[in-house]
Amino acid sequence: MIAFDNTYAQLPSRFYAKLPPAPVAQPKLIKINRPLAAELNIDSSYLESDDGVSALAGNRLFDGSEPLAMAYAGHQFGNWVHQLGDGRALLLGEVVDASGRRRDIQLKGSGRTPFSRNGDGRAWLGPVLREYVVSEAMHSLGIPSTRALAAVETGERVFRDGDLPGAVLTRIATTHVRVGTFQYFYARNDIDALKVLTEHVASKICPDALDTDNHALALLGCVVRAQARLIALWMGLGFIHGVMNTDNMSLAGETIDFGPCAFMDSYEANKVFSSIDRGGRYAYSNQPSVGLWNLAQFATTLVPLINDDKALAVEKATEAVNEFRDIYNSEWLAIFGRKFGFLTQVDGDADIIAEFFKLMASVGADFTLAFRRLAQMGPNLERPENLRSLFKDAQGLEDWLEAWRKRTDSEPRSSDVIRKAMLAANPAFIPRNHRIEQLISAAVGGDFSLFETMNEVLASPYSDQPEHTEYMNAPEVDELVTKTFCGT
Repeated sequence: MIAFDNTYAQLPSRFYAKLPPAPVAQPKLIKINRPLAAELNIDSSYLESDDGVSALAGNRLFDGSEPLAMAYAGHQFGNWVHQLGDGRALLLGEVVDASGRRRDIQLKGSGRTPFSRNGDGRAWLGPVLREYVVSEAMHSLGIPSTRALAAVETGERVFRDGDLPGAVLTRIATTHVRVGTFQYFYARNDIDALKVLTEHVASKICPDALDTDNHALALLGCVVRAQARLIALWMGLGFIHGVMNTDNMSLAGETIDFGPCAFMDSYEANKVFSSIDRGGRYAYSNQPSVGLWNLAQFATTLVPLINDDKALAVEKATEAVNEFRDIYNSEWLAIFGRKFGFLTQVDGDADIIAEFFKLMASVGADFTLAFRRLAQMGPNLERPENLRSLFKDAQGLEDWLEAWRKRTDSEPRSSDVIRKAMLAANPAFIPRNHRIEQLISAAVGGDFSLFETMNEVLASPYSDQPEHTEYMNAPEVDELVTKTFCGT
């Protein structure tokens, strides 16, 4: 059983639409995330039972659940949309996990809601498997993220670019409240709802804010810090979210919504994968500035709560948002410093880092492999040919290596310690785009073995796994994935 302890369902009715999930034809279990179930105090054997699978598919309700579709609005590619909301997802309720944290449980692909906007409310198998793999990989990589508890087939067909198998994902999050949730009520001048929402979100993500004189301003600062750290972590892995709309920005500082996301193969600062990002708004290098823009939209919604004097409230909100730059820059330098073996920080580190990026860009070196091979080589330059093979025509690699070695020599730690620290900061395995496409193609044909293997490999991304070296390799030319899709 699941011990639901719901709070969002107790908020005023204008925050959501309550409705049950739509039943499916023939639910069939794909996977239960047993470690996560244990963390949530849920018996995985119950989830794997006929009753459990039926509830995960939406054919019956879990006892104690109160399914609802959340209302929100948002800026999509900079364009304001007055009403969005959960068009294919239902928040079942909340549980308190083994560490005392409150966590949301949500079904994705559970049928139409009042917010579906002519959509079918369903998900096809590909995006469900993609989100399962990538969200769990992000967790293992140390990136705050929503989690995947379960995936089930529906036994029904979904029509996208053809006739495809349907599926439902069970997603876990600290909260599913987004910037767009606040925007929804701000656009309606519903100040009372903004107050209620502020108290609710603060209690979940930064309860210390409730001990301050200004809950809204404290919440803003908390969200700014979390987003600065999150985006810096994305950048450190070469991760491109692909659709950083305000309705896809979780206030908990967790990565949410994995439709057109991708990890870079060959490095390019302005890399874009999303098929709908035609102008490059959400390119890799733009993510920090977009995050800042989104935070400004969030701050705007809090102005009425920060101070009755609007000018003073705007001033305080602006100061809080502007802290993003310094926090992000500090986090970014610390993250990349660790990747290069700089366990302390000195003047000139940013220049050494920037030069390595120039070298990667000049030859299109694979982002993950370049850093992993640098870490494997370490300051003692063990097997340098492995790194050099990625930079065959790069001008200045040897000069860079000399400058880097000189910098690491200044560290108060041994080369072996530095090398171990670098290996712990540079993953060997990421959810490579071509591998995801391969496992989806196999699963559509009924073979989930690649899906299982990839989850197993990505559970230990910083460990050498000689039996799975093919998952470490960059794609061949005919395997390259240049476009990713949201699946809706």
